[in-house]
Amino acid sequence: MGDPRRYLFQQGTSPSRVSRWVILSALFAGGLLAAPSVAHAAVSLLVEQPYGKLNIIDPGGHSAIYLDHVCAESPLVLRACHPGELGVVLSRYDDISGHDWVAMPLLPYLYSVSSVAEIPQSVDRITEESLRDAYRRQHLQMVAPDRTDGSAPAGNWYELLGSAFDRTIYGFRVDTTPEQDAELIAAFNDRRNVQRYNGAFRNCADFARVTINRFYPHAVRRNYIADFGITSPKSVARSLSHYAAKHPEAGFEVFMIPQVKGSLPRSHSNTGVSEGILKRYGSPLIVVSPVSTAVVLAAYVGHGRFSMPKHAPMLALTERSSDDISPLIVRPFPPIAPVLPKPAFSLAPAHNDTGTGVAARSIGAQISLVRVELAP
Repeated sequence: MGDPRRYLFQQGTSPSRVSRWVILSALFAGGLLAAPSVAHAAVSLLVEQPYGKLNIIDPGGHSAIYLDHVCAESPLVLRACHPGELGVVLSRYDDISGHDWVAMPLLPYLYSVSSVAEIPQSVDRITEESLRDAYRRQHLQMVAPDRTDGSAPAGNWYELLGSAFDRTIYGFRVDTTPEQDAELIAAFNDRRNVQRYNGAFRNCADFARVTINRFYPHAVRRNYIADFGITSPKSVARSLSHYAAKHPEAGFEVFMIPQVKGSLPRSHSNTGVSEGILKRYGSPLIVVSPVSTAVVLAAYVGHGRFSMPKHAPMLALTERSSDDISPLIVRPFPPIAPVLPKPAFSLAPAHNDTGTGVAARSIGAQISLVRVELAP
């Protein structure tokens, strides 16, 4: 039996590109396909919406990189994943023990927990802070050690945990090869991991831009017109989407991770630089300088317009009951891969915007953000 990786879709979404993979995996599970298929690795750009006071300071939000076949030996060391592991999120923040990037397993990054069964159905501020600090104390002392009095340290370490508590996240995925993943692991492990953050020219979006360009050279470029040379998360998504439209062999797909329900404020839409100026200061700017307003508007309309995907397939683990998913334990930095039960598949019709499609339901399959994959 192969190693299937599959979306967990919220009912009612429209996984148009994934349907054929669901059918293939069902055939495989039924023994109708004799030849094993090759699993495809992937790199995904995560575009995270701004929230709270960050929406005022930085309406662009945050961007990170998700690799589904690369895992974390520690927060600062990468390795290839073992079967059953869900991959790693690489992100750049300032003020995290002087490091340029930190690697986090997928589930802790999204939900501050180590297993699917622990994901809260809803969160409030107290639950969020409690889960984050508990995980930090147990697993992140290397980058966020306790203060002398035992309290949590200052800095942006909290951004590494429970991102889906605070905001909705969009994913833009393209294929990678094992050789490319191995090269990235070697490059990141060999170079000095020293803080390089600069809000204008070495920010989180620049980190994502440079990392994606390791796999697809020149796929993502700075937008000197609409963003005035400052890389924003939305501009990276726009650039990668335009590149993929010209290169269908990249296997481009999109997905969305919804913000967890609860009393926390909802996140806001991402904006680029010129878009943010027009939305926030358009009216007074017209009065002060109509010419400048026209220039900014022209820059945005000509080179900055981009809509985030409205009907992307959603990973909604919090919408699933414990009977819908296997009790897969995702250790934070596991030395041994967890043993997974054999997958069981069933197909059910699901309606989407383009008609009747096919949605997958799984009670024992390995979880992946990306799509159904069959490994030898």
